[in-house]
Amino acid sequence: MNIDSHLGGNEERSDTRPILIIPYMWIGDFVRNHTVVRVLKERWPNRPVDLLATPLCAPLVDYMPGVRAGIVWDLPRSRLALRRQFGLAKLLRERNYGTALVLPRTWKAAIAPTLAGIPERVGWVGEFRFGLINRWRWGESKLPRFIDENAALAQPDGAPLPPEWPVPQLRVPPEEIARWCQANGLSAGAAVALAPGSVGVSKRWTSYPEAARLLVERGLEVWVVGGPAEKGLAQEIVAAGGPGTAGGPGVRDLTGNDLRNGVLAMAAAGVAISNDSGLMHIAAALGTPTMGIFGPTSPYLWAPLNGLAATVVQTKSVLSCQPCQSTVCKMNDHRCMRDIAASDVVGIAQQVLSEAGKQAES
Repeated sequence: MNIDSHLGGNEERSDTRPILIIPYMWIGDFVRNHTVVRVLKERWPNRPVDLLATPLCAPLVDYMPGVRAGIVWDLPRSRLALRRQFGLAKLLRERNYGTALVLPRTWKAAIAPTLAGIPERVGWVGEFRFGLINRWRWGESKLPRFIDENAALAQPDGAPLPPEWPVPQLRVPPEEIARWCQANGLSAGAAVALAPGSVGVSKRWTSYPEAARLLVERGLEVWVVGGPAEKGLAQEIVAAGGPGTAGGPGVRDLTGNDLRNGVLAMAAAGVAISNDSGLMHIAAALGTPTMGIFGPTSPYLWAPLNGLAATVVQTKSVLSCQPCQSTVCKMNDHRCMRDIAASDVVGIAQQVLSEAGKQAES
């Protein structure tokens, strides 16, 4: 994508004031935020770009090209936490930002940039933020997708949306992947990474244990990737497929507290199979062939911009409730996910691995 035709000329090109992005802090949304970074760097190549990050999302910043630094600060979701806001404002003031892009529409997201005295605070109209946001943008509701709403804030006011946005990128040095594999007794490239978690029960495909068993029967190594909330499910998947031996067919539980571990697992895997979740966006941004399983959510709205090796949806029947965008199934007994057969998913995974192997050889 090139937005030069919408720039303000040499004045913008010569600007060197740092920019701060206040992003959404869900993992998948944080990954998508790299598109915003890339748009900013095309518009202002000489302005450093920093990202506010929670401790959970902070490891992602290390792998995002074009980001100068992550400002790691934990603000509670459920309360205002004014003392924490003032502490963050003090830190931001020391960095002399010229512009803050406040992506969330909440009042709370704009407090620290305002207290820090950042002169340009760009954001959508919302939650009575008059006085907090001073570079208003209008028309958010007319934009079709979440990524359009976010990336449009990085463009000049009034600029039309481009035909395509630059895709998110996560780049992990090969030597770091090799060290991680060696430390964990794993072999890179041939394993299938399963990401069975997601925010919202309705987005979770329930046949991962059966899929793991079938994959192991076909001689494949399987890794279960996720956070501590997926530990119980990971144990169920290991029990179904068998623990195997180091580097051989079997299932390894790689769930844990550190998101960096998940990034490295997805970078090392030959193919990733994921629900509509943050790990799906991580795998796609890394360039790992990724299969996204969708039921209650729309692939058009929520699939990675990077594209998927396969978009998996149920095809047995037309469901009037799909996509419902609900976190809990309220109709049709979760058929949008239950009717996706494990054997179909495994067959697609083998095709994806075969195609990836042919591309690596060519």
